[in-house]
Amino acid sequence: MASEALGWWGIPLAIIAGTLRGSAPFLFVSLGECLTEKSGKINLGLEGTLLMGAMSAYAVSYLTGSPWLGVIVAGVAGMFLGCIHGWLSQQPRVNDVAVGIAMIIFGSGLAFFLGKPFIQPSAPQLPVISLGAWSQMPQVQSALQISPLFLAGVAIAPLMQWFFRSSRWGLLVRAVGDSPDAARAMGISIFKVRMASIVAGSFLAGIGGASLSLFYPGSWSERISSGQGLMAVALVIFARWNPVQCLYASLLFGGAQAIGPALQSVGIDSYYYLFNASPYILTLIIMIVTCSPKRTLTGAPGALGQAQE
Repeated sequence: MASEALGWWGIPLAIIAGTLRGSAPFLFVSLGECLTEKSGKINLGLEGTLLMGAMSAYAVSYLTGSPWLGVIVAGVAGMFLGCIHGWLSQQPRVNDVAVGIAMIIFGSGLAFFLGKPFIQPSAPQLPVISLGAWSQMPQVQSALQISPLFLAGVAIAPLMQWFFRSSRWGLLVRAVGDSPDAARAMGISIFKVRMASIVAGSFLAGIGGASLSLFYPGSWSERISSGQGLMAVALVIFARWNPVQCLYASLLFGGAQAIGPALQSVGIDSYYYLFNASPYILTLIIMIVTCSPKRTLTGAPGALGQAQE
């Protein structure tokens, strides 16, 4: 590994590499959740969507030899689960959290059942983009390889922010999320806008799953997501429902995830499990801080979490 060859200088390099590789799932799921929550709905089921996307992408890549086709199918699988969630969550007096938990169980169970035959086989992986061509050291070149999906996510974040601020469709989503009654009085279909937002957000979450199985860690297993879909909900709150800040928060979470492996690679095994738990500790801290009654949730959509009438 890079850190073994470079000594202590390899630790920051390993953390940077882990950040670039590990932040893509956080980025796509958080952007998808941001879009969903802007319409006034919460989708806790994106953990199941992430797993379904990872399994679908890996299976299709293995069966067809095309990882890019696997990415597309992962997005379509996410849309399928999004349609179910969008319909269920908009039924009268249905709770978003209850639907989300049900979708986690359904999505993950379906992924585990269909993905059993693909745990052992090796599927073609996505191509990499090397940012370390300037260096003559193979360790640096290997560490600075990133996924094209990460660059796509970086591009989507400012585009989504522009979408919310300047486009007609983005204003409709915000109107529905902030004041459904006012939007309904304007003749806007609350059901259609929220359904489109949930389905599009689930599509992005499915792509996030593809980045897990087809780039890093680049395999399919039942524990591949490690709760990243649920962490994305805290990430969106931390980012104040701002897509560009979701990008920064995703890099922070990705970096926290990389601390444990980076230290272990230079022989630091003490408190290994504590460092590996950094993303979960960070999530807990964010939830405690943002749930404080002394702190207002700036930027939160007005109708977020309200039951459908």
